[in-house]
Amino acid sequence: MTERKLIAVVGATGSQGGGLVRAILDDASGTYAVRALTRSAKSASAQALAAAGAEVVEADLDDEASLRKAFEGAHGAFVVTNYWVTRTPAEEAARTRAEMELQQAENAARAAKDAGVAHVIWSTLEDTRLHFGETDRVPSLDDGRYKVPHFDAKGEADELFTKYGVPSTFLRTTWYYDGLTQGLGPVRDESGKLVFTLPLADQPLAGIAVEDIGRTAFAIFQRGDEFIGRTVSIAGDHLTGVQLAAALTNTLGEEVTYQPYTWDEYRALGFPMAVEIANMFQYYAENADQFTGDRDLAAVRDLNPRLQSFKMWLDLHKDELKAAVQ
Repeated sequence: MTERKLIAVVGATGSQGGGLVRAILDDASGTYAVRALTRSAKSASAQALAAAGAEVVEADLDDEASLRKAFEGAHGAFVVTNYWVTRTPAEEAARTRAEMELQQAENAARAAKDAGVAHVIWSTLEDTRLHFGETDRVPSLDDGRYKVPHFDAKGEADELFTKYGVPSTFLRTTWYYDGLTQGLGPVRDESGKLVFTLPLADQPLAGIAVEDIGRTAFAIFQRGDEFIGRTVSIAGDHLTGVQLAAALTNTLGEEVTYQPYTWDEYRALGFPMAVEIANMFQYYAENADQFTGDRDLAAVRDLNPRLQSFKMWLDLHKDELKAAVQ
C-alpha cells in the first residue's frame, strides 16, 4: 500500500485551517493524511478533529521548536497567522500585531525548512504600501510603518519563505462572505430599514466563502509541484455594494439599501481598528481593477469546482443572516 502524504495544518481549529483539514478528511482517494496543529489538543474543536480522523498535535507559532517537531515527516504544510487573535494588554504592549505575524511567519518558515517540508502554502495578502506609496491619502499605522497592517505584514512575510529557501505557494485570500454574520452585514437604520454600509464606493469587492480557502489549498497540494514558487490569488465572486445589497434583499426577503460610509466616516467611528479597516476598504476600492483582476474566478473554479458564488453562500447561510439582522 502506498504511504499517504501527510499535510500539517497550522490553525487547524480556525477558519482557514479547519477548512483544509475537513477537505483532506473528506477526500475519498485516501492519498493524504492530515496532522492538525493546535495550541490545545484538549479543546472541544481539537477533539472533534481527532474524532473525525485527524492526527492532532500541539504546536504554537511563537514556539519554533514545537513547529519543527510538528512539521517532522510532513510532505506539506499550510501556514496561516491570526492577526485578530484575542490578546492580553501585556501582549499588546510587548509587540504589535504586525510584528507578531512577521515573527510567527519566520518561525514557521525556518521550521519547515529544517523539517524538510516539500511544499508549504503560506496564506497571505497583498502589501498595500505598493499601492498607497508614501502619500498621506490614508493614515499610516504602527509608527508609520504600515497602511493596512494585517495586509502589509503578511505581504512582507512572503520574502521570509523565499529567504529560507522553502518550496512555497503564496495563497492570497480576500474578504470572507462569512463576515456578514459577524458584524459586517446589513444594519437597521432609525426607521428600521436594512442598510448595507461597507465603504466600497462604487467598486467591486472580491469575496470568498472561508471554507473554499481550505478546499483550494488542498487542490494546490494535489497538483504536486505545479504551484511551487507561484502566487495564487483567490475569490469566489466580484460584486459591487449595490449588487451585494440586491443579493441580500433576495435572501432576507426585505429590501437592503446600499448606503456606504465614506472612508473618512468609517475611520471616525472610533471602534478598535476602525482606521485600519477603513484603509483596507479604501485599498479594495482604489485598487479594484488590479485586485479583482488577479483573482480569476474561472482559474479558481478549475482548482476548486465546489467554489461558492455569493448567491450559493447566501442560500446555505440564510438562517444565520436572518438571525444576525434581527
